[in-house]
Amino acid sequence: MTLRKPSLVLSLAALVAAAGALSACAPQDPKSDAASGASGAAGTAAGCAPGALATRTAGTLTVGTDKPAYDPWFTEDKPENGKGFESAVAYAVAEKLGYPKDKVSWVVAPFGKATAPGAKDFDFDINQVSISNERKQAVDFSSGYYDVRQAVIALKNSKAAGAKSIADLKDAKLGAQVGTTSLDTITGTIKPNSQPAVFDSNDLAKAALKNGQIEALVVDLPTAFYITGAEVPEAQVVGQFEALGRGEQFGLVLDKGSKLTGCVTQAVDALRADGTLAKLEKQWLSDAVSAPVLK
Repeated sequence: MTLRKPSLVLSLAALVAAAGALSACAPQDPKSDAASGASGAAGTAAGCAPGALATRTAGTLTVGTDKPAYDPWFTEDKPENGKGFESAVAYAVAEKLGYPKDKVSWVVAPFGKATAPGAKDFDFDINQVSISNERKQAVDFSSGYYDVRQAVIALKNSKAAGAKSIADLKDAKLGAQVGTTSLDTITGTIKPNSQPAVFDSNDLAKAALKNGQIEALVVDLPTAFYITGAEVPEAQVVGQFEALGRGEQFGLVLDKGSKLTGCVTQAVDALRADGTLAKLEKQWLSDAVSAPVLK
């Protein structure tokens, strides 16, 4: 077979193609976003220019949450007022990203829709959404902004109110909001002898507790203190559950593969590091101090 002598001059296109091929075959730095599988690779320090992120609307950060927006996470059902723990956290994250309050817009994002697959109409959502591997299949999460404990509240005149252990709740008629880790706690930790009641919203769950349709309701601890203190005074906090492993955390929800994930995570991490998250937690969730641990 005759070998042809290669040309000494390569075209510019060939050089570019060769360089691209070499780049594609080059080993990745194991610490890089791509190698580690982290989403939002554009969210590196260099790609998080204040106020100039690739948001849905240029120059504006759009934040989603459910409606009603419950206390103590929000106040007066007005996420935009900056009051309540999650409203305050949202604005603190926005500020870190370079978006002052007047550049933050809010949209209604029902809990189930926010965590389901599909395009979102927000840049990030804040709505007491626990980070889980299952949810990560459909959406991105920031790092955690709040460490969560689940709790049980029960009508004071019910047998469940006297529970001292998980076993004492086995025969109780329990309830929780659909799609929540509160419901997972019932089915996976308490494992009651009867099927729990499942509600589309916490408002419906609270109404069921108040009128005696259920004996006890599982919610996160701060919400439990608020419900018993302000909304259903005939109920009491029975106890809380132990945190397992690294524990449950609430995270900000982003579209799967969002270019903002890295930047939003950096903002949350900075707020934890400088003490802002702890300060906001003390300010807005100070009532949720302690409750007996049910084992």
